[in-house]
Amino acid sequence: MTASRPRPSAAVPGATPVPVSIWNVANALTGLRLVLVPVFGLLLLHDDGQDASWRVAAFIAFFVASITDRFDGEVARKRGLITDVGKIADPIADKALIGMALVGLSLLGELPWWVTVVVLVREIGITVLRFMVIRHGVMPASRGGKVKTFVQALAIGLYVLPREVVPLPLAASVMAVAVAITLVTGVDYVVRAVRLRRTSPRALAKRARRQAGA
Repeated sequence: MTASRPRPSAAVPGATPVPVSIWNVANALTGLRLVLVPVFGLLLLHDDGQDASWRVAAFIAFFVASITDRFDGEVARKRGLITDVGKIADPIADKALIGMALVGLSLLGELPWWVTVVVLVREIGITVLRFMVIRHGVMPASRGGKVKTFVQALAIGLYVLPREVVPLPLAASVMAVAVAITLVTGVDYVVRAVRLRRTSPRALAKRARRQAGA
């Protein structure tokens, strides 16, 4: 869910829009993802991550949570269920899930802390950047950003599975690709934000007023 708009009234064209209830299936999927974050964390950290069956259960929880991220936005857009609550809760749920996974894996000593720090700083930084430039316009998720999300989820999923199932070198290789894409797309978002601040109608109007007053 990346935008917020009221659902148009089905009565007469030009009628006052009818606000969308926050109690809808799209927000329920986002809520489910938030609930699964601590569940996933407990499953991952149980017995210091040494029990294979618990690791598989953690993978299932992570997979289900990741799937809700794919469908909540799609359902909201198709059914006109986009709300301000969903707009705020969706990125929070995303960052909470990724953060729990990375921090949990680092606590278990399986993922270097520098990887966790780099990815989380990028994720939080770009989220803050989007809010900083929102008065100039919305920065939608880029194609690279979507690839980044998929590769991150794949890498984390491989790390979460027991080592008997997925060898560490394979998981580490995919994570290296995820980190590289994370950094590259982070730079791209910064460039887009700077361009948006310079070329938005608000920025152009402000520049025109300055020139007129000079």
